[in-house]
This record gives sequence, structure tokens and C-alpha cells, in this order.
Amino acid sequence: MTPELTALTLAALLQVVQYVLYAVPANLELGPGYTMSARDREPSKQMSERTARLGRALNNHFEGLILFSIACVVLTLAEKSSPLTAALAFTYLGARVLYIPAYAFGWRPGRSLIWAVGFLATTLMLLVALL
Repeated sequence: MTPELTALTLAALLQVVQYVLYAVPANLELGPGYTMSARDREPSKQMSERTARLGRALNNHFEGLILFSIACVVLTLAEKSSPLTAALAFTYLGARVLYIPAYAFGWRPGRSLIWAVGFLATTLMLLVALL
């Protein structure tokens, strides 16, 4: 397996961890009456600020993972894996790990800077794939 695919697999497992970090408190805060319903209505109570942030961080990772997945697969299929692309892939992964507490605790401007590092790493991977 290429280093990029290893980083992608770890990023997917990180997504699982993020889901648990969000789902457990969300279920506790909203209660089973709402979380097991069809959710056709808004919940009768709001989640805490931190739980809501964890949900937004989870959704953000879903969005970022799409581009990162494309970059990893294209690099691997094109046989363009290199020490540079491996470093970029693990930079993305590291940024995603740091992004969770940054978002949960409202670090500003750190959260945005961490996000930008991951996005830039993914963008550079895509550009390398084209060269």
C-alpha cells in the first residue's frame, strides 16, 4: 500500500473517531426520543456549543475527505507516489487530527490556519499528480 493510501485509511478511521466524539454527547443531550425519531422536526432542546462544534468538525472532515481521497487514489493509480506526496498526505492527516480540538474549543484563528494547512497539502497533492 502506498503511504498516501495508508494516510487515507487512517483519515477514514479518524472519521469514525470523530463520529463517536460527536454522536455520544449528541445522543445524551438530545435524548433517544429525538435521536431515534425520523427527525422531521427540530429537537426540543439544543445541543451544547461544544457538541454542535464537534458535529460541524465532522461534517467538515467529510467535505475535506472527498478531495483528499481523490488525490490519494490518483497519485497511487498514476504511480506518482513520492516522499513529497507521502509527506503531504501525512500533513493533511495531522492537520485533521489537530482540527478536532481546534474546532471543539473555538481556537481562533488557529482553527482556520490548521484547516488551510490540510487544504493546501491536498491541493499540492493534486497538482503533483498532474505533473
